Amino acid sequence: MKTKAVKSNLNDMKLGWFVGNFEPSLYKTNDVEVAVKNYKKGDAEEMHYHKIATEITVIVSGRVRMNGMVHEKGDILVIPPFEATDFEALEDTTTTVTKLPGANNDKYLGVYEED
Repeated sequence: MKTKAVKSNLNDMKLGWFVGNFEPSLYKTNDVEVAVKNYKKGDAEEMHYHKIATEITVIVSGRVRMNGMVHEKGDILVIPPFEATDFEALEDTTTTVTKLPGANNDKYLGVYEED
């Protein structure tokens, strides 16, 4: 069965997420989550980690600080499960974020501490 192309707009998505097991989503799956996120200078995210997903962040434009290190356009960061990271946009920034696998409710604030 043939399907038709779909057109949407990133502004219609929640926080830039457009592929994954959430609403709205252009492609509903648990296999992966994908987002294009736009940040203004000074925007920040708290230290957090994932227990299931590996997070891959591409700095498409701009400069950011993550875990005290500065990253800029073209840098790709692979953050494995249980490794914590924070985020601060040092200038207006666009990122593409991929989480493998897609895992709902897999964001934990703080640093992972083994029991």
